[in-house]
Amino acid sequence: MADQDDTPVFQIQRMYLKDLSLEQPNSPQILLEQQQPQVDINLSMGAEGVADGIFEVTVTATVTTKVGERTLFLVEAKQAGIFEIRHVPQDQLQGILSIVCPQMIYPYLRAIVSDVCTRAGFPPILLTEVNFQAMFEAQQAQAGGNGAN
Repeated sequence: MADQDDTPVFQIQRMYLKDLSLEQPNSPQILLEQQQPQVDINLSMGAEGVADGIFEVTVTATVTTKVGERTLFLVEAKQAGIFEIRHVPQDQLQGILSIVCPQMIYPYLRAIVSDVCTRAGFPPILLTEVNFQAMFEAQQAQAGGNGAN
């Protein structure tokens, strides 16, 4: 029985809010506007090794709302997780870091963005569900194209 040395390990060590920013550069005047704001949402992800078999994965949402050319508010939130990942084949590790881990982090990020918008005096911004597998596959196709198709 070789389950001590080479059994795959995947565990969440910690989830935490790594960075949070809220800006309302044109308040209070912009708060009197009655127009529907334009909302732009950008997501990004990152992963890096912290120690042997320990990885930090981050998902960042940047939400910019504007009325015309003036910014109503800007929220940037970076939610992170520390994961222990051991004895996983190297060809599967990138998928775990780019798909599985962000899927676990994202619900926390969605709640934070919604809560910050509400606490800032605005209706909550509800981030839509994200297909991290499709994002990963698109990123892989864009990055290389040689080999996988």
